[in-house]
Amino acid sequence: MKVGVLTGGGDVPGLNACIRAVTNRASEDGHAVLGIRRGWAGLLECDPDDPDSVAACTIPLDPGVVRTIDRSGGTFLHTSRTNPARVRPKEEPGFLRTEGGGDEPRDHTAHVLKVIDRLGIGALIPIGGDDTLSFALRLNDEGVPVVAIPKTMDNDVHGTDYCIGFSTAITRTVNFIHQLRTSAGSHERLAVVEVFGRYSGETSLVSAYLAGVDRAIISEVPFDIERLARLLMKDKGSNPSRYAMMTISEGATMVGGEMVMAGKEDAFGHKKLGGVGEVTGEALRELTGEGIIYQQLGYLMRSGTPDSLDLMVAINYAVMAADLVIQGEIGRLVALRNGNYVNVPIAVVRQGVKRVDVGALYDVENYRPKIRHVDGKPMFLY
Repeated sequence: MKVGVLTGGGDVPGLNACIRAVTNRASEDGHAVLGIRRGWAGLLECDPDDPDSVAACTIPLDPGVVRTIDRSGGTFLHTSRTNPARVRPKEEPGFLRTEGGGDEPRDHTAHVLKVIDRLGIGALIPIGGDDTLSFALRLNDEGVPVVAIPKTMDNDVHGTDYCIGFSTAITRTVNFIHQLRTSAGSHERLAVVEVFGRYSGETSLVSAYLAGVDRAIISEVPFDIERLARLLMKDKGSNPSRYAMMTISEGATMVGGEMVMAGKEDAFGHKKLGGVGEVTGEALRELTGEGIIYQQLGYLMRSGTPDSLDLMVAINYAVMAADLVIQGEIGRLVALRNGNYVNVPIAVVRQGVKRVDVGALYDVENYRPKIRHVDGKPMFLY
């Protein structure tokens, strides 16, 4: 059997370790592994009748090829946010382009199915978040043998307590917050730290919880800027070092406001987020007269090498996925539940993205984590 593997969406630490472990496990049992470049774009842009196109979109993998890739972060297969079911005409590869139809997105799933068949891929292991896995589910519905691996630093894929990349992102954020304290304290300012998190505020919540940040704004709860200003001034007044810090999710909104977005929608219907922390900082400056330090962590959260937890999960997820493929158990998502490795139907991703349990974990009046009872909760609380 030939097993295809790809990485889609944003990169996170641990992807290369996952690719390496899939390759090694499948190769042990004599199966071939084919790496697909640039996520779903590799299958969309591949012309199976053109050897040069096939070589540009795929790479045969074996233990020798992947021997050292786990020593660095990112994904050596590269990635994209391409959705073959919604391709704008100007983004179509030339051999698929047709006249007419305006600028409406087109569905090229049939072409992807053809490519999978022509390349001889007997099973597919996509590694990605809810967007990437939504198209994996589409292929599964079309009869392609799929076993998926959840990856996202937001940790918001349904069906699993943990996604590859989350631990490293939180670890980095906590470290950066503590480093930023020296500047915030030296200048006696209010520090606003913006972190990734479109619909789920877990990165903001957990980072604030672990780093002891004064206030945390999350995607799930619109915030009142005047109340936030009062709380931060109270925090600064009670701090001998005369500063206060807050985290804010990139998808957060002020009461009555909207997400801060820019550019056109991607193929999954998302616009680029970023800048709500800057907007919030300027509003705080006007309300309080205080100096502001605004720090957007952005890609620093997802760059570089994985921590040991992400390495552990990435490798174990990969081995599980390869085992399921070898055993013919398809249409599955590998997962962690209640501290145990399990696999669940891939259809679970239809439930959308997970959100913070606001009632259990967040103080909506005081904008901070409210972690009282952790008995029975997952390691990362949701």
